[in-house]
Amino acid sequence: MRSGEKFILGLIAVSVVVVGGLRYWQQAREEERPGDRELPFYSTASPELAREAMQLIRREGCRDCHSLWAVRNPMQAVPAPALDGIGSLHEEAWFYQYLSAEDPQAILPSRLKPEYRMPSYAHLSERERRVLAAYLASLKVEDWYLSQVKKAEYEKLTGLPYRP
Repeated sequence: MRSGEKFILGLIAVSVVVVGGLRYWQQAREEERPGDRELPFYSTASPELAREAMQLIRREGCRDCHSLWAVRNPMQAVPAPALDGIGSLHEEAWFYQYLSAEDPQAILPSRLKPEYRMPSYAHLSERERRVLAAYLASLKVEDWYLSQVKKAEYEKLTGLPYRP
């Protein structure tokens, strides 16, 4: 093997190690973020529930459309709602019903093009849908932040000062 070939092979090996390390670090950070209280978003899920739900979220590609823990995929083109704090808007039973529906738009209509609308997850096992429902219901937002968002939305939509 020539010295140039050795150099290129070494460069490839270092690149593989660096990329693998970065992916491992990113995955570890994603699993740690649910406990991060610096953001107004938090989860009441147990570590086991969070881990199992995150595996389902990765497997089903939910983050192809949704952001979670204020992290948005830069390649994301679909304006789907962020999942941060969504558990403050709906109960676990609602999420289970929504995830079990053959047509989720019958429960929550979407203005997105049909190819970007929320797909049905009725094909998942009952346990998997329950795990996702429990996890989504655990995604909370601090009350002060929810109040600020409601105020900003009201003022943006009406042009009037918000009065609770």
